[in-house]
Amino acid sequence: MKYNMKSFLLIGAVLGMANACNKATTPTTSITGSDSAGYQINGQLTNAPAGSKVYLSELGTTQFIARDTATLDDKGHFSFKGTAPEAGLYQVKLTDANQVLVALDNKSSLELSGDATSLGTNYTVKGSKDSELLQQLSRTMQQSKGEMQKLEQRYTQAASSNRPDSMKVIEKQFFAAQARNAAAVKQLVRQNPNSVVSAFAVGNLLNPDEQFVFADSMATQFKKTLPDSRYTKELTARLDPLRSTALGVVAPEIKLAAPDGKEVALSSLRGKYVLIDFWASWCGPCRQENPNVVKAYNKFKGKGFEIYSVSFDQDRAKWLKAIEKDGLTWTHVSDLKGWESAAGQTYSVKSIPQSVLLDPQGRIIAKNLRGEALDDKLASLLGGKPL
Repeated sequence: MKYNMKSFLLIGAVLGMANACNKATTPTTSITGSDSAGYQINGQLTNAPAGSKVYLSELGTTQFIARDTATLDDKGHFSFKGTAPEAGLYQVKLTDANQVLVALDNKSSLELSGDATSLGTNYTVKGSKDSELLQQLSRTMQQSKGEMQKLEQRYTQAASSNRPDSMKVIEKQFFAAQARNAAAVKQLVRQNPNSVVSAFAVGNLLNPDEQFVFADSMATQFKKTLPDSRYTKELTARLDPLRSTALGVVAPEIKLAAPDGKEVALSSLRGKYVLIDFWASWCGPCRQENPNVVKAYNKFKGKGFEIYSVSFDQDRAKWLKAIEKDGLTWTHVSDLKGWESAAGQTYSVKSIPQSVLLDPQGRIIAKNLRGEALDDKLASLLGGKPL
C-alpha cells in the first residue's frame, strides 16, 4: 500500500524534505547584518547545552542554502539578524532530527522557543502570521503522517497474514485519511490566500495533479497578490504542463506500437470508458495492483469498458512475459523507452502505477483509481451502483 500512495510522500514535505535536502546543502556567505530593514529571530531553547550551534538556512528551489550560524548562551538564548532576498521559508536547525521551518521577510521579528530535544513538535513561534500558519500546517501534516503510518503498519500485518478483506478496509481508511489531510490543508490555504506559505503549501503539500482545480484557482489568486514570489512561479510552472491532462479535457492522443508491432491509437477506443494504465514489468507496485485491474476488467469489459496499458519497459521480452503471467488480456502499447516514453512525457507521469479514466467521448473524468476505488467508480458508471 505505501508504494501506491504517492501523496504519503508529500505528508512529510514540511519536515521530511527538510532533512533530506540538508545533506546537499552548500554553505554560502552569511547574510547577517545590522541593516534597519531586515528580519530578526530571537530564540530560547530548553534542554540544550551552552555553546550548541543553531543553523539558519533558506529553502531554495531544490535544497536548503546555509545562511547563518548562532551559538546558544548558558540560558539557551540565540538570535539571528539579516536581510531576506524575498519573503520565503527558512529552516532553524540544531540537528536533522530537531529543526523547524519559519517564514521570513524584511519586516519579520520572530520569537521562537522550544525543546531542543524535540524541536519539530515542541515549539512555539510568535510575531509572524506566516510563521504561525506554517506551524499550523506542520501540525496538520504531523498528525496525518502519524495516522497514516499506523494504517500502513496494519496494512503490512494484514498482507503478511493473507487477509485481503482487511487490506481493502485499511486501504479505504488510508485514502479517507489522505482526503482529510488535503481538506485541512486546503482550508488553511483558503483562510490565508495572501500568504507565501499558502503558495508553498499548494505546490508542495498537495498533489497539484489530483487537486488541479483548487491549485489552479489558488494560482490565479497568487498571481494577483504574490506575483513575484518564487512559490507562485514554481506552482505556475508545475500546473502549466498539467492543463492538457486536467479533469474535463479531452485526453491527448497516444499512438504507440502493440506487441505485434502495429500502432494502436488511444482514440480508436472512443465510445467506451477507457482506463489508461501506466505501468512496467519491473514495477513491483504495478504488478501488485494488476490483480485489481484484472478483476475490474473482467467485471466490466462487456459493459463498455476497455483498458489501454502503456508500459515503461525497455526490455520487450520482460514486457511480454509480464503481460502473459499477470493475465492482462487488453490493449497494450509501448515505445520501450522506459521513463522517456513519449506517452509518459505527454501525460507528465513522474511515478507508476498511474492511471487516467476517460469517458466515451475521450474526456478525462478521474485519475489514479486503485483497488476498490476503480471498481466502485466503474460500477457507478456502468453497473448502477452508487458511489
